[in-house]
Amino acid sequence: MPQPELLKKAVRVLDGAGIRYMLTGSVVSSIQGAPRSSHDVDIAVDLDAVQAGVIERAFPPPEYYVSRSAIEEALKYRRMFNVMENSSGFKVDFWLLKDDPFDQTRFGRRIWATIDGMQVRVSSPEDTILSKLHWAELCGGSEKQFTDVLRVFELQGSKLDLAYINDWVDRLQVRPLWERVQREAEPMG
Repeated sequence: MPQPELLKKAVRVLDGAGIRYMLTGSVVSSIQGAPRSSHDVDIAVDLDAVQAGVIERAFPPPEYYVSRSAIEEALKYRRMFNVMENSSGFKVDFWLLKDDPFDQTRFGRRIWATIDGMQVRVSSPEDTILSKLHWAELCGGSEKQFTDVLRVFELQGSKLDLAYINDWVDRLQVRPLWERVQREAEPMG
């Protein structure tokens, strides 16, 4: 199954079950910045055990692989579990919404976007930047994450709420990376 079809299926399942979600990661930075390939789709979800069961049943074997123990662990520790489409290796990473201020704030700021003709909830460009800066910091300065941030910043330019970003870069302790983005950026017209 092609990745766009896997994404559409995941969104249909979430919408059908009334599960609040937000696309994040490289899929979103690709529409807000510069496209790049990835084998996974990242989706932040606000769900309980019953809703997690809906997801598990919607992706049955042998076409898909879903680990029940990974779901249980994700629910217990507010972590991630994934669904993999076995023939392609493409996967959807479901990141459970945490009760920390940034996760709650960015989830509350979700916006609508059209991806492959489908209306979906995605992180705002500001939150895409902040999340990727945070991941870059956690990954020891990941250049892939940094480049995603740079491209979103360059493309979104004057539409960005810089006061919001500047507030959160200090809270997330990523100011040095944010300053590097601003130095290296070549804003697009």
